Amino acid sequence: MTKPPIPAASGIVLAGGRSSRFGSDKLAETLRGRPLLGHAIAALAGVTTEVLVVVPPVGEAPISPKSRSTATVHIVRDSEPFGGPLVGLLSGLERAAEPLAIVVGGDMPGLEPAVLRAMLRALDNSENAIVALEFRGRVQPLPMSVRVGAVTPLARRLLGSGERSLRSVLTVGRAARLPEVDWRSLDPAAATLIDIDTRADLDRA
Repeated sequence: MTKPPIPAASGIVLAGGRSSRFGSDKLAETLRGRPLLGHAIAALAGVTTEVLVVVPPVGEAPISPKSRSTATVHIVRDSEPFGGPLVGLLSGLERAAEPLAIVVGGDMPGLEPAVLRAMLRALDNSENAIVALEFRGRVQPLPMSVRVGAVTPLARRLLGSGERSLRSVLTVGRAARLPEVDWRSLDPAAATLIDIDTRADLDRA
C-alpha cells in the first residue's frame, strides 16, 4: 500500500542554548565526520522544504559548509540571548513559510527521517495542533510537529505569562501522541530521541 504524500513543512532547529553542561560549543563538535548540528539539519533536509536554524541574537552562527547538507538553510536569530527553547520555538515559527513545522534540537544526532515523516502525516490527518512522540508512556517534547498558525500565538501567550518550557506548549496545546508502537518499527533503537548534553553523551552517540 502506497503511503500518503508528506505534507509541506518547515524544519526548525533549536540551536540557541549555552551548552553549559558540555563546556564548549557542542554543536560545532564533530560526530561521525560532521558537526553535531549538521546531523539535525541533514535529517530535516529530506523531510521539509526549508530548514530554519534558530541561533542566539549575537555572535557567529554555528553553521559550517559540512553542516548545510543539501538543504535550504536559513539562520534565524532569537529575540533574546539564551531565553530558552520556547523563545527559540517562537522565533522559528514566526519565520516559517509552511503551514506545518517539525521542531528538533540541534543536539539530536539520531533523528530518523522516517519518524519525522510519520509525525507530519499524523498531524496532517488529525485536528490537533501538535503531535509528539510517546516513549515509555510519556510524551516527549522534541521532536514535535506543529501547526504554525495555531502554535505561534500559543507560544506568544505562554511567553507572555512567564513560561519558558517546551512542555508547557505540549500541555496547553493538548498535544496528540504518536504511540510508541506506531513509530518504533521505523526507529527500533529510539535514536530519534537521543540528545547530547555532555561529552560523555557525545562519546556514546
